[in-house]
Amino acid sequence: MDMQDDLEKSRTRLKKEAVALQKMGERLVLLSDDQLDRMELLPALLDAIQTVRTIKSHGARRRQMQYIGSLMRNVDAVPIEQALLEIEQGAYRQAKAFHRIEAWRDQLVDGDDDVIDEILDAFPDADRQRLGQLVRSARKEKEKNAPPKSARNLFRYLKALAAGK
Repeated sequence: MDMQDDLEKSRTRLKKEAVALQKMGERLVLLSDDQLDRMELLPALLDAIQTVRTIKSHGARRRQMQYIGSLMRNVDAVPIEQALLEIEQGAYRQAKAFHRIEAWRDQLVDGDDDVIDEILDAFPDADRQRLGQLVRSARKEKEKNAPPKSARNLFRYLKALAAGK
């Protein structure tokens, strides 16, 4: 972006872009160090992100976030935005898969045997006999109001199937 483009943009538009970059910086602060390392950010930006994580004062944190926003103006934000979207979508998919496994477990424990066929269709490598044993044990525990040890084992088994292990 050259100087002529800056002059042609309104102050309102420039401010909106600066706010958007600062919000992107706020999303970066929430990432793990490993995720940040994979993004190939400028060292100054990484240092600023590490610093903001240690700040407790609201005012100081706000100023540091503004500084991160100003650093973001010097980088190409498109690849950063794409990386953030990939990370966030991955987290969404993981949460969705987790909820699907929880729902299967709950349906099985509640007596819905049709779910076994659904699981076997989704995971052909699943052991029907082991799955049946885990379901029976979990149902017995539920009837006796015992701690849900078998339900946890059933969940772990379904989670391992989903992970492909």
